[in-house]
Amino acid sequence: METKSETPRKTRQAVDPSYDTVICAGDVSFDVHRIIMCNCSPYFQALLCRHAGDKTCFTIPDVSAEAMEVIIDFAYSGSVSVTEDNVQELLIAADSLDILDIVEACNNFLEENLTPENCIGVRRLSISSPQVQHKAHFLLMNKFEEVVYSEEFLELSLQELTDILDSDELNVNEEKIVYEAVVRWIDHAPEQRNTHLPALLPKARLALCSKDDIKSLMSDPYLRKNTQCVKILKYALRLKHQLTNATPPMRFYSDLAARPRLPDAIIFAIGGWNTNNVTNIAEVYDVRADRWLDITDHQEKPRGYHGTVFHSGFIYCIGGFDGEPCNSVRKFDVKRQVWLEAAPMNYRRCYVSVALLDGYIYALGGRDKTHRLKTAERYRPETNQWSLIEPMHDIRSDAGCEAFNNKIYICGGFDGHIYHQSCEFYSLDFDQWTCISNMSTGRSGLRLVLYDNQIFALGGYDGNSYLRSVETYDPETDEWHKLPPMLTTRSHFGTAVINNKLFVMGGFNGIQTTTSVAYYDTKTNKWTRAGQMGTARSALSCCAVSNNSSLKQYTTSRDTLPQLEQV
Repeated sequence: METKSETPRKTRQAVDPSYDTVICAGDVSFDVHRIIMCNCSPYFQALLCRHAGDKTCFTIPDVSAEAMEVIIDFAYSGSVSVTEDNVQELLIAADSLDILDIVEACNNFLEENLTPENCIGVRRLSISSPQVQHKAHFLLMNKFEEVVYSEEFLELSLQELTDILDSDELNVNEEKIVYEAVVRWIDHAPEQRNTHLPALLPKARLALCSKDDIKSLMSDPYLRKNTQCVKILKYALRLKHQLTNATPPMRFYSDLAARPRLPDAIIFAIGGWNTNNVTNIAEVYDVRADRWLDITDHQEKPRGYHGTVFHSGFIYCIGGFDGEPCNSVRKFDVKRQVWLEAAPMNYRRCYVSVALLDGYIYALGGRDKTHRLKTAERYRPETNQWSLIEPMHDIRSDAGCEAFNNKIYICGGFDGHIYHQSCEFYSLDFDQWTCISNMSTGRSGLRLVLYDNQIFALGGYDGNSYLRSVETYDPETDEWHKLPPMLTTRSHFGTAVINNKLFVMGGFNGIQTTTSVAYYDTKTNKWTRAGQMGTARSALSCCAVSNNSSLKQYTTSRDTLPQLEQV
């Protein structure tokens, strides 16, 4: 007797005579209603209506039974269950069957669930939306040090790996990480990949490494036996020597071996006081190229002695002096490079102290036209409204302010008579201010900065002298500790933390406004000079913007950097 193999059949109910069509996918048949499937997508409408006669069984090529079951459930229920296991197959099937709602659901799922472990695969998925692909690419480039430890990284082709390592957008703290990534990739299949080492090694921009790092690579077992790799390392060492011994010393060239990658964070320095006038000058600092770029909008009103914070794509400039003490708030759209108006504060506040915490922007103290203030208020961007909070214990104008551990800390300042040593913090939970230990000296025009889980109080004026001293506050012990002083005295200067370094910019040094910039690194416990601003300013305000896909427009073109001389 001859046996027939029958295709398994799934039906929506055990018996339903109204079913008029069978759809086959993989090795499974599904009983469906023609009209329901026609309403699901233009693909089914064209397929089923074209064969509206006796034909009742339709085979859908290249779609699995599992994906088809989800699609049919969607046709009947209007909802779709997208999971990590089915998203890729479902997206491909929905795209081929022109089911736009499922395509959108899959893309939303991919976007919401992007991680360093899956971003390479999502980036490869050519039918995902441009927005998803862009976000996957951005994550790959900015979280590369995590991506390296994913399984997907090990499966990259040579061309894919080369394209990634060649990119200026690749974000690594140290170039030796690129070499370590190459080794990990080769180790996954050494017999097939060992020969690629001399081609991949130059993708690490070795002249940007320290001399010690380059020398240590020369003793690396992978490299020391390969004559081509040794030549590459010796060339990098000569190039490093040339950069160090240039007059003045240089950090990079436009050529690949010493070409800085694009930064993942930018410092914005806005407004200030330039010699005798308030200014609208705005500059951005590209930390990896050590260059400042002027982005001034000359239609924007000048402003100094104000505060800035970055939140949800906008830089908020709050209060300050624009010809007189003001309560106005302007916000800069980082992506579109345009200025917009926001709701004004309840009080005019020049010499204002500003901080961001839990989605709220806080404006504390300052001075109106006639009085120094101890009032405080906060702004909610979602409602564009300011509301008053409990006033501080002390009148504080020109104080330092920072958020840490769900508290707003404010230190120093001037009340018209006293240059305060006193400090206090605001608790969101209790809407109250609490006094803490005094700083070692009174400070007005200081800056308070959160760095390396400590609160830094820097510079300022004590009533007699302009300061370069630095002290840090430990909230756990309620104690202040001295640190190495800044390279120069500064008051009314800008600060920002990027690349694990604390930057100070501009200000007044007791004689004049300055363009000087320096940074402190807790690893070395030292201050180091950095590239100067284009315009000398005090009373400016600075903030850092990081992990933002719009930052490339604020960077120095790598092709305009100095060209390499023969080495």
